[in-house]
Amino acid sequence: MDARALIAALRRGEEPSPDALRHFAAGLADGRVSDAQAGAFAMGVCLRGLSEANVVALTLAMRDTGQVMRWDLDGPVLDKHSTGGVGDCVSLVLAPALAACGVYVPMISGRGLGHTGGTLDKLDAIPGYAVAPDEARFRRVVADAGCAIVSASAAVAPADRRLYAVRDVTATVESLALITSSILSKKLAAGLQGLVLDVKVGSGAFMKTDADARAVARALVDTANAAGCPTTALVTDMTQPIAPALGNALEVDAAMQVLTGGKGKLYDLTLALGAPLLAGAGIADAEARLREALASGGAAERMGRMIHGLGGPHGFVDDWRRHLPEATVIREVPAPASGVVTAIDGEALGLAVVRLGGGRRVETDMIDPAVGLSEVLRLGQRVETGQPLARVHARREPEAEAELRMIQAAFVLGETAPEPGPLVRERIA
Repeated sequence: MDARALIAALRRGEEPSPDALRHFAAGLADGRVSDAQAGAFAMGVCLRGLSEANVVALTLAMRDTGQVMRWDLDGPVLDKHSTGGVGDCVSLVLAPALAACGVYVPMISGRGLGHTGGTLDKLDAIPGYAVAPDEARFRRVVADAGCAIVSASAAVAPADRRLYAVRDVTATVESLALITSSILSKKLAAGLQGLVLDVKVGSGAFMKTDADARAVARALVDTANAAGCPTTALVTDMTQPIAPALGNALEVDAAMQVLTGGKGKLYDLTLALGAPLLAGAGIADAEARLREALASGGAAERMGRMIHGLGGPHGFVDDWRRHLPEATVIREVPAPASGVVTAIDGEALGLAVVRLGGGRRVETDMIDPAVGLSEVLRLGQRVETGQPLARVHARREPEAEAELRMIQAAFVLGETAPEPGPLVRERIA
């Protein structure tokens, strides 16, 4: 197969064959395809698109360039993927809650991207937790705890790793066909029997409109189902942070509060995502089972087993705050006026956390797990002048001071509370 012929066909607006896409993916993985050819391919797909059948073919081709896991367990193997948002630590609650319901969750997660936090960065806040275990340990923890949240190994979808790096520097990240194949090639390599997608929309998400979120959700669901993995997507609200905390250790704390009896939007979203996933796997009374797993402590116990199995502290669940790092400076963000919170710029809050050191501006940046925001006000809450909109957790006083005005500006105060919108805007099955 000559990569040039495939690229030329794309340039002319012709559909490549599935065989050509398989050969091209193999060439990405073994180096026969050059960076220039990979960039030209990405631009061709970005400009011309791919048919639904060819998105499936590309997804499976990239999946099959690396290891595809097989499981011999006594229950279904399920997972969840989120398109990213602020205060989004749902994976830390959902994975152990699902495990407590008798399913297995080998969750391949990622780092923070832009203004959104990454699940692996949050887990790095737990002393000793190994986000990149070897395969034997990964399998052992999944079998014992029922869940393990880890990074993708170098053996998973190497063609996608190569193509993603090229897309990042050729302004082709936004291609829906390439987004879909990139996400699903890695997820399907985990050997899943069911998947739920959390496609976020709003000020704290990458997708700002319902139409954009719906297009992404539809493409992911159609491709995953055509590839043989039963999949449902929920388009969920991100007009405010899911948890009232942003930052790695602070979001672990928020997740642990829900795992030990807390409520709120994080709890509600856990149920909303987990119930259709369990129901699709044939588990009756799915939402009731999840509620019981959280209320009884079963989910928290699974979280503790996962953390200890991957190198974290024994007994973390019993006294988690003792193990999590704390910021040396904590400052209140005073409200500049009295009023009701009518809007929140989630992206601005996420970028504030990045500037504090809780995310990366360049790939080599080191993350401070202790910094971030806590006690973030919710939409509809009333505040008086000088009362806190949130609390800033920073390394040093000047860094906290520098973010106060930016965080104030992220909150819009008015006289009338906004009508609360639904947490789940749409379900696509």
